[in-house]
Amino acid sequence: MTHPQAPAPAGRTAGGPACDRGITTAEYAVGTAAGAGLAGLLYKLLTGGLGDELLHRLFDHVMSLLGI
Repeated sequence: MTHPQAPAPAGRTAGGPACDRGITTAEYAVGTAAGAGLAGLLYKLLTGGLGDELLHRLFDHVMSLLGI
């Protein structure tokens, strides 16, 4: 944030160029797409044989720590 009396940086107006207005929306879109891709990958791994084995081992380990 610039001070109201400070001069704007070279090549920019005080409000910023209109082409920068959508940059935040684009960043959120990329982040959402990456998150959806990661969620899809985790879903595929955990619903397959690897995920089933991992959950069984984790459950057995926790139960052994509890002495059950």
